[in-house]
Amino acid sequence: MSHEDAAATASPTSEGGSNDTRFFGQPWALTHIFGVELWERFSFYGMQIVLVYYLYFSVSEGGAGLPQATAVGIVGAYGGAVYLSTILGAWVADRLLGSERVLFFSAIVIVAGHVALAVLPGLLSVAVGLVLVALGSGGLKANATAVVGTLYADKDPRRDAGFSLFYLGINLGAFAGPLLTGFLRTSLGFHWAFGAAAVGMALGLAQYAVGRRSLPESARRVPNPLPPSRYPLVLGIGVAVVAAIALLIAVGVIRADNLSLVVVTVVIAATIAYFAVILTSSRITATERSRVYGFIPLFVASVAFWSLYQQQFTVVPLYAEKRLDLNLFGWQMPPDWVQSINPVFIIILSGVFAALWTRLGTKQPVTPIKFAAGVVVMGLAFLLFLPFAGGGASSTPLLAIVGILFVFTVAELLLSPVGLSAATKLAPAAFQTQMVALFFLSVSLGTAISGLLAPLYDPENEVPYFSVLGAIAIALGLALAAARKPVLALMRGVR
Repeated sequence: MSHEDAAATASPTSEGGSNDTRFFGQPWALTHIFGVELWERFSFYGMQIVLVYYLYFSVSEGGAGLPQATAVGIVGAYGGAVYLSTILGAWVADRLLGSERVLFFSAIVIVAGHVALAVLPGLLSVAVGLVLVALGSGGLKANATAVVGTLYADKDPRRDAGFSLFYLGINLGAFAGPLLTGFLRTSLGFHWAFGAAAVGMALGLAQYAVGRRSLPESARRVPNPLPPSRYPLVLGIGVAVVAAIALLIAVGVIRADNLSLVVVTVVIAATIAYFAVILTSSRITATERSRVYGFIPLFVASVAFWSLYQQQFTVVPLYAEKRLDLNLFGWQMPPDWVQSINPVFIIILSGVFAALWTRLGTKQPVTPIKFAAGVVVMGLAFLLFLPFAGGGASSTPLLAIVGILFVFTVAELLLSPVGLSAATKLAPAAFQTQMVALFFLSVSLGTAISGLLAPLYDPENEVPYFSVLGAIAIALGLALAAARKPVLALMRGVR
């Protein structure tokens, strides 16, 4: 669910570091970032799963009453927009404010978004709330890891352990969020669940606001300040973009039922522009340019993977609500709780995979094979739905979805952390941050595509959906495995 959020491999190194060991041997300042990230993931995942049900449940059930296809499309578009906004968050940190300030202001924006979802009426709450949460989460996601990196000197041996604690906070929040918001949704109603997400994020913000002064000054440094003479140009571009979006909404080009398509189009354009800027730059060598070309098939495989994996937030909630037997000894478990299964497996298995790669050393599979395996395993996970297809309402055993999500997690750990690492290893020296941004664009594109695919899911006729998508993923993974030699040749010594 959230391994890519840690992005530990992308963090900058600190110029100083701290000898403080008060937080499990780590600097006490880590508690403040740990806390705000835990509560941000609590609110994000707690709200996201409730959102699906809110959008398509009828008005009499407390929902917005949208068509199911529109509802899952909005959720996919929203997820894609979150990852797309990480690019904006990283740019603002690098050119204007520094990572620590962007993190703080982003947390404020997230709280405002959750409050809007909790108190505003009808679809107005969705429109205002999701825009704010998407922008805020993108800014926080892009900069929390960078701030953690400033707590350690370059060769501080505690760095990896510190990121492991940070990563634990991410998944604790992702685990707890759906449990509480799902309970509140089924017991008291949707806006109580949205309110819980708002309160959780407010707690994280309050803790961080009190403790942020203890962070090193390097966390506030602006690496590449924008010259003041260019402020009017940037402001003008920002105003023009907002005005263009408002106009497209007003004339009906951007609508609730085509949001995923809009986000897919924007992300594809951004991806092409990013690759073009890097590949045509005079600042990269021939070897670096070849490595960027080698990243392209990995990018495509990543998009395919995330387009299936992110259906945890579109199709899987529908499946849990309509097809899963949630009866536990006479008590009906909220379907929202299914979303807490993946973080448990992530916490358990991430250490296993890290130990496995360490033990194998130079004998471990090369990066294209890991990517290929991740996509193939993700396709197999979709095929695992087939034995239960056509069984009717509440017919799939809860243990089945636990097993399927276990396979989801294995696929994630084969590709997500490896993808972040590959982006940094293949990046030209002049474009380190941009290559990591490209990996997040693959997540954004895949997530938005999941919103395009999800409306095709029919609970009454599941076989075509799961079999076709599963087979396509397996075929793409096998094709990448077959092409490993030319891809490795392009990667020029990077395994």
